Order: sequence, then structure tokens, then C-alpha cells
Amino acid sequence: MSKIVLGLVAGAVLGLLDGMTAWFTPEVRDQMMSIIIGSTFKGLLSGVAAGWAAKRFNSMVIAVLVGLGVGLVLSYLVAAMGDAQGNHYYLQIVLPGAVLGLIVGFASQRFGKQRARAA
Repeated sequence: MSKIVLGLVAGAVLGLLDGMTAWFTPEVRDQMMSIIIGSTFKGLLSGVAAGWAAKRFNSMVIAVLVGLGVGLVLSYLVAAMGDAQGNHYYLQIVLPGAVLGLIVGFASQRFGKQRARAA
């Protein structure tokens, strides 16, 4: 599987799992569907960015840093919006987003296949 596709798939799966953990915060259970969709989309974007960086630079450090950076930025933007009651769950949103980015960056570089270039 190519690095970008692997990042896309891993990001979507991890984003889905991240969104489903919102169930453990009773105050936001009425918003579960939008949280799951948003977390999955956040994972997709982080995965594509990390996969692209892994393919482009073929460097573990760059792939992990790009995944971390995109995950942090997207998670921060979501946390800054807050919920309907005006609560901001920075730790509960930003930390899993950062971990998601790290894992996707690592997986894209480590397990993704580099496409052979034509001679």
C-alpha cells in the first residue's frame, strides 16, 4: 500500500476511534455523530499530510513531525470552537489529535511502500 493511502486509511480508522471515545464525556453525548465525523475527517487530513510527507521526503522525522503538526493544528481549531455550553476540552481533544498524527506519520513512513520510479 502506498504511503499516502496508508496514511489515509490509518488516519480514518484512528480518527473514528478517537471520535468514539467522546462517549466517555457525558456532557457531549448528544453531539456524538458530529464528533465522530469531525474526528474522522481530522484523521483523514492528518493521514494524507503525513503520507505525502513520508512519500516526498522519505524521512521518519519529517513524516512524524508533519503528522504531529497537522494533528495539533486541526485539534486545536476544533477545541477552540468549544461545545454548545461554551466548554473547551483542550486536553481531551488536542492530546488524542497529536497522538493520532504521530502514529499516522510513523505508520506511513515505516509500513508504506515507496513507489518505484520509472527509469
